Amino acid sequence: MSKTHQTLELDKVVIRFAGDSGDGMQFTGNEFTFTAALEGNDLATFPDFPAEIRAPRGTVEGVSGFQIQIGHVKIFTPGDQADVLVAMNPAALRSNMRWIRKGGNIIIDADSFDKRSIAKAGYESNPLDDGSLEAYKVIAAPISSLTKKALADSGLDNKSVMRCRNMFVLGMIYWLFDRKMEHTLHTLQQKFGKHPEVVAANKRALEAGYYYAETVEALPSAYKILPARQEKGRYRHISGNVATAWGLMAAREKLGKTLFYGSYPITPASDVLHELAKHKHLGVITMQAEDEIAAVCSAIGASYAGHIGITASAGPGIALKGEAIGLAIMTELPLVVLDIQRGGPSTGLPTKTEQADLYMAMFGRNSESPAIVLAPHTPASCFYLAFEAVRLSIEHMTPVMFLSDAYLANGSEPWKFPKMADLPDIHAPHPRADSNGQIYEPYRREAARLSRQWAVPGMPGKEHRIGGLEKAAITGHVSYDPLNHEEMTRLRAEKVARVAHDIPPQGVVGKDEGELLVVGWGSTYGALLTAVEELQAQGNDLSLAHFNYLNPFPKNTRELLGKFNKILVCELNLGQLVNIFRMQFPEYTFEQYNKVQGLPFTVSELKTAILNHL
Repeated sequence: MSKTHQTLELDKVVIRFAGDSGDGMQFTGNEFTFTAALEGNDLATFPDFPAEIRAPRGTVEGVSGFQIQIGHVKIFTPGDQADVLVAMNPAALRSNMRWIRKGGNIIIDADSFDKRSIAKAGYESNPLDDGSLEAYKVIAAPISSLTKKALADSGLDNKSVMRCRNMFVLGMIYWLFDRKMEHTLHTLQQKFGKHPEVVAANKRALEAGYYYAETVEALPSAYKILPARQEKGRYRHISGNVATAWGLMAAREKLGKTLFYGSYPITPASDVLHELAKHKHLGVITMQAEDEIAAVCSAIGASYAGHIGITASAGPGIALKGEAIGLAIMTELPLVVLDIQRGGPSTGLPTKTEQADLYMAMFGRNSESPAIVLAPHTPASCFYLAFEAVRLSIEHMTPVMFLSDAYLANGSEPWKFPKMADLPDIHAPHPRADSNGQIYEPYRREAARLSRQWAVPGMPGKEHRIGGLEKAAITGHVSYDPLNHEEMTRLRAEKVARVAHDIPPQGVVGKDEGELLVVGWGSTYGALLTAVEELQAQGNDLSLAHFNYLNPFPKNTRELLGKFNKILVCELNLGQLVNIFRMQFPEYTFEQYNKVQGLPFTVSELKTAILNHL
């Protein structure tokens, strides 16, 4: 390191990469994430994809972003505002100014700030010259021209050379945060190994950016974030969708059955299909169906045949699956439905996050059609809740709705590999092969859970009728008897209600009684936890209850709610959980704080809202 530079030690830092969707910002962010994880930092990420698939280059609509917070301390969110913003063009700068803190560092490709690009981004004047960036530390580096200079003799055409700019930027960031380049060099070899000239060019650009940052006087300091204190074990950084796929495969391994995954591609659920398709050798069958209805029906067929039937979609696809989910409820077959939520309604905001579909998971089917509803709260928890979804679905013989969302699906964090021996066993309620000559009664129920037996084709003497028409209470024959219909409807509802006996009680962060209980569910956990803990440290009387089990609620929910003077429910919708609370617990008064912008909560806005209610 140059003698003119000093190294400052930080507990945590937030970095945001932004550029055109073709500038490689997601790859750059992922590489920095992998490197930070290897060096032992705790972290959380938030990829921010453009809504337009092919927005015009240089426009605000086409900007792609990636934010990461790394730390020596425990990290729960990707951060409210960035300490360092990388802006590859004027549009990236303009669309991300609200995400950089005052006094933060902005690294800009000065070569991209020509008159045409400035006007295309909606600026009336050049922000590098008009004083609008005086509150920030701006490093206007000639990234494009320096990349071209470094690759002048590479033999690549100009378009290919410009694609290496992201590596130049990554090299600068690696120097700025005292990171090693070895992992990225290894990745480049793996990714482009068949094109050695591309590997060499990206390597040269990476090193050029690193050494430029080391020598340029505009960067007087480097920063060091020491490794976080983590429990010993084997870790990897994992996204929510990959963790979901692995949780399903862990359940398959524990149960010893084939996992069948029928789905239709949709953002942001498709990565679960991509991940599962890599592991056919582990007893996984994947089918990309022609539409959403075919996907869910194929999964129900797999469950009928004795396999683990899984399907997935986002809100628009779940709407199409509604009748078939009702069929699984009527036939009382296990089925796991992954809803990786996004902003809606209709096509809505395909690449943005929202807790949009709790109403649909609870009520989005005709007639009385209750299903178990679970929601993971971090990318890593997607593993455990996916496993839990399979367990509850099979042991209780009913569908489970699994509510992840775009924030969890695309975000990532360090995850400690579990041991299979530490995961609970899954008990499939298959009938015994020897029934001592008794006639098989497919809808006779286990006393405690009210679940029926799971007889599959090929079991001698276990033939029975199946389908969407109402079943007689014991025999399963088609029945139009009104009293039988009411009995079966009540039994199916009671069966889901009794799941409360098979799930853990609801816990709290903080005291189990007091002035204010903050309530959340799903992906809002990191921001809510950080906000609550910071306010608790200031002496405020509040606690957090964050729910993973949404139908049924844990058995102690009513008692827990009654121990606080005020209850504030925070959601990324207009108030879906809070209204379900109002229906189920009418004796309590619930206040709410809501945000529907396609963006996650920030810690600062939550702290303001909570203090207002205190």
